[in-house]
Amino acid sequence: MIVTVLGPIEAGELGVTDAHDHLFLRSPALKGQELDDLGKAVEEVGNAARGGLQAIVEVTPIGLGRRPAKLRAVAQATGVHLIGATGYHRDAHYEEGHWVRDAPVELLAKRILLDLQWGMHPDDWLTQAPLDAARAGVIKAGASYQRISALEERRLIAAAIGSRETGAPILVHTEIGTCGHEIVDLLTRERVKPNRIILAHLDRNLDLDLHREIADRGVWLEYDTPGRIKYRPDSELLDFIDAMVETGHHGAILLGLDLGRRDYFRAYGGGPGLTYLMDNFVPRLRKRLGFPADEMILVDNPSDAFLWLPDAT
Repeated sequence: MIVTVLGPIEAGELGVTDAHDHLFLRSPALKGQELDDLGKAVEEVGNAARGGLQAIVEVTPIGLGRRPAKLRAVAQATGVHLIGATGYHRDAHYEEGHWVRDAPVELLAKRILLDLQWGMHPDDWLTQAPLDAARAGVIKAGASYQRISALEERRLIAAAIGSRETGAPILVHTEIGTCGHEIVDLLTRERVKPNRIILAHLDRNLDLDLHREIADRGVWLEYDTPGRIKYRPDSELLDFIDAMVETGHHGAILLGLDLGRRDYFRAYGGGPGLTYLMDNFVPRLRKRLGFPADEMILVDNPSDAFLWLPDAT
């Protein structure tokens, strides 16, 4: 099953998926960019749904303003499947003295397992959430630029424990697409199967040989900068995906937008907005690739990547 904030669904129900986004977020690393308005989230997701988006993986983790009850409200209002996240981000998102920085692996893992098995608590308390609370469906983790800090390693090990005990996937922030192999090495050392690992933001490092190597390890590669012209034009990402398809690696690709700032949401007066994936990028992708490659990337891959596999240890 795939675990959404409204409960488990069959893999075939997920549909066209934005594999990495944020609807509610508050971080000291992104001051003034808080996402906290339920009405604006409903507006943004509703507009994207009218363009054909059917599911969003909302990867705001513990301690960064995630709002499980609001996620449920958005899913109910729009009909879009929402997968919520447990786990932790990279160091930059937690100020000195935050409990996440000081907690031992055992405590970090306990919080993850509570979120996966019982439901996400609306704050960071280590208390058992009500049985009708929204359960997390994916584990978030993160690494810094060109390195995995000692604290990030601790949190990655906790994520591995959560995945081993439940079969939930782990989605890992790579800073500017670095440390891909190192992250996979660490998690597989902790007995996480490669098909439970999703590496985010790899399209910020368009190294074709590197991506093919990582894909050949059985890991999911997530590209999430369509519409972010400050990184590179969409045409370059489309060319890159085309090159991955040529060697049969499209079975490892996931797509998202990662709009983790007010400035990126139309509802807050910014852009490109959640509609960008289906209204702008996907038509160009489909023209390039055609069926079935486009269907695999948008539907089949996410339905496999976010499936819980309790025996994948």
